Amino acid sequence: MSYFRSDAEIEHIARGLLERSLPKPEWTHAAHFAAALWLLRERGVRVISEMPPLIRAYNEATGVQNTDTTGYHETITVASLRAARSWLADRPGTALHAVLNELLATPVGRSDWLLTYWSKAMLFSVQARRVWVDPDLRPLPFV
Repeated sequence: MSYFRSDAEIEHIARGLLERSLPKPEWTHAAHFAAALWLLRERGVRVISEMPPLIRAYNEATGVQNTDTTGYHETITVASLRAARSWLADRPGTALHAVLNELLATPVGRSDWLLTYWSKAMLFSVQARRVWVDPDLRPLPFV
């Protein structure tokens, strides 16, 4: 299955995040990974520390509050960035849209993929939203 046809589509999402102009309905699970892959390729690993304020600012610009129950989620963000970084590192020189389409065709492409590693109670706890919390079911295969 092909989700994205070009790297330009991915860049559009990432720039929309950066500029806080991406329409909220376009900020999907796939779009999160699109932005992560583009930013990782463009900015390298430093994006891991840049992503929290980017997402928080985007949320605020689109009317989403960052609270203990909504908005930015540290554990989900870090786990997803680790998965994206690993996936990208294993495919040097591959077009970004091809990398993303491959990733989305795996279990990681499902919005509930993290529940393989974290219990629902742990993953959606206030603590996991605020700071990184190690998986409580099985180790995350991405470092």
